[in-house]
Amino acid sequence: MREFSVLLFFIATLHTSFAQTTTEPVIITDMLKIKTISNITLTKDGTKAAFTVTSIVADQNNTQDYKYNTQIYSASTVKTAVPVQLTTSKEDAIKPAWSPDGKQLAFTRSVADKSQIFILSMDGGEPIQLTSFKYGAKNPKWSPDGNKILFSSSISLQELIKDSILNKPHSIPTWTMEKPGFNKNEHLLPNNSKPNPNGDLSEIRAYLDKNAIDKKAIVLNKLNFQNESSISSEMNFNYFFDINTTKDSLPRLLTKGFYNLTDAEYTPDGKQILFSGAIDSIQNPDRSLESAIYLADSDGGNFKMIVGEKDKRYSNASLSHSGKLVAFLSSNTSFVSVPKLAIMPINGTEKDMVTIPFDREKSNLTWSTNDKYLYFTAQSNGGTTLNRVNISTKEVEALSSTEIGITSYDIVNNTLVYSKTEVQNPSELYFTNSDFKKHRKGSNFNDWVLNKKLSIPEKNTFINELGMTIEYWVMKPINYKEGEKYPLLLEIHGGPSAMWGPGQESMWHEYQYFCSKGYGVVYSNPRGSGGYGLDFLRGNINDWGKGPSSDVLTALDKTVEQGWADPANLLITGGSYAGYLTAWIISHDNRFKAACAQRGVYDLPTFFGEGNAWRLVPNYFGGYPWEPKVKEILIRESPSTYVENIKTPLIIFHGGNDRRTGFVQGEMMFRSLKVLGCPVEYVVHPGATHEITRTGDNRQRMDQMLRTFEFFERYIDKNKDN
Repeated sequence: MREFSVLLFFIATLHTSFAQTTTEPVIITDMLKIKTISNITLTKDGTKAAFTVTSIVADQNNTQDYKYNTQIYSASTVKTAVPVQLTTSKEDAIKPAWSPDGKQLAFTRSVADKSQIFILSMDGGEPIQLTSFKYGAKNPKWSPDGNKILFSSSISLQELIKDSILNKPHSIPTWTMEKPGFNKNEHLLPNNSKPNPNGDLSEIRAYLDKNAIDKKAIVLNKLNFQNESSISSEMNFNYFFDINTTKDSLPRLLTKGFYNLTDAEYTPDGKQILFSGAIDSIQNPDRSLESAIYLADSDGGNFKMIVGEKDKRYSNASLSHSGKLVAFLSSNTSFVSVPKLAIMPINGTEKDMVTIPFDREKSNLTWSTNDKYLYFTAQSNGGTTLNRVNISTKEVEALSSTEIGITSYDIVNNTLVYSKTEVQNPSELYFTNSDFKKHRKGSNFNDWVLNKKLSIPEKNTFINELGMTIEYWVMKPINYKEGEKYPLLLEIHGGPSAMWGPGQESMWHEYQYFCSKGYGVVYSNPRGSGGYGLDFLRGNINDWGKGPSSDVLTALDKTVEQGWADPANLLITGGSYAGYLTAWIISHDNRFKAACAQRGVYDLPTFFGEGNAWRLVPNYFGGYPWEPKVKEILIRESPSTYVENIKTPLIIFHGGNDRRTGFVQGEMMFRSLKVLGCPVEYVVHPGATHEITRTGDNRQRMDQMLRTFEFFERYIDKNKDN
């Protein structure tokens, strides 16, 4: 049976090597077929890989709806074989982690709405639930001897104060909670009075506290009171624990105090743990943006900072296999910046720190087994590249092309396993060596694309008035014929520091869908985009509108100059910051037949108050709305200031629970245009957050794309034979 599976896999792999011979267009429901690979991890000997595959499946409770489902697979790195699905529950299985001997796999799965750790034996059988922790357990990591698992839990301040095990003296923070009229946080102390609205002050306070507990009131004293979908008064802290892998073990607390540590890993000898995150006993965490790197004994003792500084963030710490070196990223806390890559001895000081020059956003720091190289991924020129730095020479080598996106990877010895996004396929698994040569395809999760006719983007560049090279990509409709004219859709990315390109998976389906409908697509990375270095990233400081608009419109103009795009049938769309830029452009330019602005920012002073991304205002514009000079800039840069100029038919989308940008501005824009008599339609997706088009409800995702297409079709000149 195994030999037959290998044969089928070989035939399927051979099939992928042939050019496309079919002509089926990409359709809206192809969105539901996309499977995404992530969380790749290798055994210590590099012979087996585990990874997750996220699929979209029908919701058994409602046949019209679809839900995401993530399961764990494994694959041999030394044999050609079909990947094996290891988990099958209707609950997601995520964060796989191999035991040191490669015989067990830890992962997390939701139980009663709390993430818990399970262990799966490679000898067979069902996964065994290891934790039943009331606060949940996530991000499992094995100790080097395989006897313990390190994990984290998120605990609210209210729970922490009451917990007699984690906080025996029922301590309260030394920094102020900023509740007006109270000193030293005495309002956090237990109130044993009986709730009574007609009682004395203590009883009234107990009554009011009970109302808050029963969700009859939300009392806000936090600076950051918005999360992604609602407002909240809760303050949470990330704590680390370990637990023996034997049955009926109980978690042991490793970290203490009121702070947030985000990452942790054992040193190779298992005697210490390296932590990354924030610890500040003086300032309220809402006010403090610093983070540092710490080292502690494996039982949590002798906790000490090894690198940290005021107004600096140190994060993404990765320990070398020898345990002698630690790599990390460092950046300022309060400005638009590209974090620097640094390396220092684990027992060194900041004077021993070596910074590696590489002017791109970096992530996924991973050491080679021999400590010779540090690998990392980076956003660069439209793709996510895999790179490595030679520790001896400090030279950085780009291993992969900017035409693809490396979405996940791991390396052990001479074995490197990665997942890749490219125009021809949204996500697949590949095997290669440490030099990134001799690649072998390891999966066919998205082989349905072989039956699809795809539009291949063509890269172009121009130099703007600041001397910056702007890259843009042009996709022709799949029914393209020489000499005919086609509608052209200008797609704009958000952020504003995001980056689009052939190696980015988020827009794969949308681009192909519109090309299949007879539209051309042009997208670019204007000034302010990520992936081009610090100077480029800061190119839109105090200039969110005019400068970036010039870049995207120049890309549009140069595409029209090619001769096939119909200048009378131009369309424009974008989300988040690009919703902002769409509104800005149509308030200054009337060339478009129709426009679509998604989850946008339209009034910057209002955005400062209603969006959880409010720090974009001081970071990009140098201050706050009540400061006269800043206020002048914010008004100048707000599309709402120019709403009277908008004549282009506009459809506005917003998630009903989108708290990242907020939704009041969308309603303001809609009402203003209605009063002005402009053709406008406003669509709210109930319950949706800012992530609707990426990880949101799939029926709503399709709804938004279809409504955008249908709205555009109302205004495209149907008299042209395209």
